[in-house]
Amino acid sequence: MKFDDVVSRADDETIQKLLGAEEIRLLRKLDEKLVLPINLKRLIIKTFSYQGILIDKEKRKLILNLLRTDEAVLLAKDLGLVQTSNAFESLLGLRLIKYSEREAVLFKYFGLNPPTKPESKVLEDSCNSSYPLFKHQRDAVHESILELSSEPKRLLLHMPTGSGKTRTAMHIIANHLSQNEPTIVIWLAYSDELCTQAIEEFQEAWKYLGNRTISIDRFWGNHEIDLDGISDGILFAGLVKTYNLCIKNINHISRLAENCSFLIMDEAHQSVAETYNLLLDTLIETGCSTSLLGLSATPGRTWADIDTDKLLSRYFKNKKVTIRVQGFKNPIDYLVKEGYLARTSFKSLFAEEGVEFSASDLKRIHDTIDIPDDILDKLGEDEQRNLSIVSEVHDLVSRHNRIIIFAASVRHARLLSVVLRAREIDSNFIDANTNTEERKRIIKEFKSETNSIKVLCNFGVLTAGFDAPKTSAAIIARPTKSLVLYSQMVGRVTRGTRVGGNEIAEVITVVDTQLPGFRSLVEGFQNWEDI
Repeated sequence: MKFDDVVSRADDETIQKLLGAEEIRLLRKLDEKLVLPINLKRLIIKTFSYQGILIDKEKRKLILNLLRTDEAVLLAKDLGLVQTSNAFESLLGLRLIKYSEREAVLFKYFGLNPPTKPESKVLEDSCNSSYPLFKHQRDAVHESILELSSEPKRLLLHMPTGSGKTRTAMHIIANHLSQNEPTIVIWLAYSDELCTQAIEEFQEAWKYLGNRTISIDRFWGNHEIDLDGISDGILFAGLVKTYNLCIKNINHISRLAENCSFLIMDEAHQSVAETYNLLLDTLIETGCSTSLLGLSATPGRTWADIDTDKLLSRYFKNKKVTIRVQGFKNPIDYLVKEGYLARTSFKSLFAEEGVEFSASDLKRIHDTIDIPDDILDKLGEDEQRNLSIVSEVHDLVSRHNRIIIFAASVRHARLLSVVLRAREIDSNFIDANTNTEERKRIIKEFKSETNSIKVLCNFGVLTAGFDAPKTSAAIIARPTKSLVLYSQMVGRVTRGTRVGGNEIAEVITVVDTQLPGFRSLVEGFQNWEDI
């Protein structure tokens, strides 16, 4: 049984459920030929892949319903399902476990190779002792160590995305660990990806900078910690998981804090969030003269919330280290000139008509920290706006091989990807709910060294901790009031040639004239300076 043969039986209703009514309407506006049944069925395979369709429970049900009765009976028998009077009932209730024999049987029935279990990455639990820094990084290390050596021992390290902030921080940490024994250092980050990225960077750094074997502990995702077993080393912890532990049993955090002499807060703008303030204060104040280092590319939380920004500045005792280079007004210009950052052109894309917002909508936008989700949903549904974005992608692919799109919503990311696929542009989409294996496959393809053109649409998952240096163009199709989020989106394409990136980059920002936003990397970086 060939999978393509089964998909060819799909009726209009099934096709619409698989691809989406909105996507099909937009395709029809672009070209009537694109919505011919034969083209839509090919598009289904291109968009989701064989593996993606069979792994996804709802899509799998749609495909299984296309089987003939005798085919359904045979498949149910091959899968060893309990026989009922209706084979379809057994198939639709199928519970598929990753890499199981049953999953392999299902794939083989459709003439496909089953997914293979990836080799588990060995996580080292210790490091023994080049790991060089550029001049601007060395200066930041020296100044940071000096500032943290005297009270108050709080400091914010302010370095643009792409300038080596994490690598610089590892030198500061290694220096602290080398001079304090035994001791505990804690690194807090809000996502699993950032924790993983940080631990890999530390392992590399300590091999060259360390003076002893130390323990490396993890407390994020499924990782747990044994408080009695932590005495000398570094703990990488997820912010949410550690906060939940603090709420559940503050004594656990207090015990951990007693031996902690250095706390690093990645994405430091979250330090003053009410939810995490208790956690940080417990870790800092319980310990003996605990130092606090905040890391940020854009410390300001928003474009206009001065009070909150002042609170953040006061939390770090108004002490900040940044990159200073003689002869340059700001570090961005220096980093671009020296090839650490790409020469980036910023262009505004104005939708011809745009979404009209009511007075109450505009008041909500003004009163909230960032643009409300329902407003973003409206933007993602605007057909004229989406046609402009698709047209812009067609222009970019003439100059760039790797393009990333930051969509306004999950729905929007999928819609854009489907339409681009239909226009013969290799595009994929991912969001927080994308199957883990499918997500790895899509990102691996996007990061590949091939010269083929690839576009990656996403919502909310590739702003931080995502490293694809050859990405040279971005379309920011979601407005934001967040300096941090804007900088993170821009930062995905601004890595320069000296750090494995590109000489030039393009950032296209979709401008919705009624909404606030930013225009350039320099503007985002400097916004906080006066505070």
